[in-house]
Amino acid sequence: MIKTNIFIRGGETLDLRILIVDDEESITTLIDYNLNQEGYQTAVAHDGETALKLAEKENFNLILLDLMLPNMSGIEVCQRLRDLGHKVPIIMLTAKSEEDDKITGLDVGADDYITKPFSPKELNARIRAVLRRSGQHEDQKSLIMFNDIEINVETYEVFKNGRPVEFTKKEFELLLYLAKRINKPVKREVLLQDVWDFDFIGDTRIVDVHISHLREKLEDEPKRPKLIKTVRGIGYKLEGSA
Repeated sequence: MIKTNIFIRGGETLDLRILIVDDEESITTLIDYNLNQEGYQTAVAHDGETALKLAEKENFNLILLDLMLPNMSGIEVCQRLRDLGHKVPIIMLTAKSEEDDKITGLDVGADDYITKPFSPKELNARIRAVLRRSGQHEDQKSLIMFNDIEINVETYEVFKNGRPVEFTKKEFELLLYLAKRINKPVKREVLLQDVWDFDFIGDTRIVDVHISHLREKLEDEPKRPKLIKTVRGIGYKLEGSA
């Protein structure tokens, strides 16, 4: 089943589709959730035969393929896809650290590999790198604009009504993260993990403090925010339109 999740990036939609193939449901659920958070469309298969059928029927921009699958290994799936002429980028997922397994995967046509356990941040970085190499990745627009705010991604500059606004590096990263997910609520613990690269351990006050700083610099009335809204019981979302 294809899960559709169109990601709005400064008025632009990201329409990249990824097939996740792993026989462990807990792993596919976690990967599926994180990729949806990043704005990718996803499909899930728990065995090689289903993966082959989906790859034949649907157009994917990338496949995450577990090495150890029931009945048909990830190596065989990769080999079959390449023999059929499919050029879709493939990242092998493996719990093994032996060099021979990784080399075998690359030899049969995989584009990269990642060893379990891996962090969502590492997986996302690998995906972006492979998509860039394959020419499929839609790089971020240099300018992200919404309401009276303009973010220059390349120069790390922010303008409000055409006037520059100074931010610390972490404040800029937080604003950019929310801007990529405009109108979408983001949990505090997700912000803590993705922006600060901390595992959630119960204290998200650092997020609240930085949100307060963003409001002071961007809101006309920081005590009555219209741009960076608190979503009760969840976290925050940036509201705006291109």
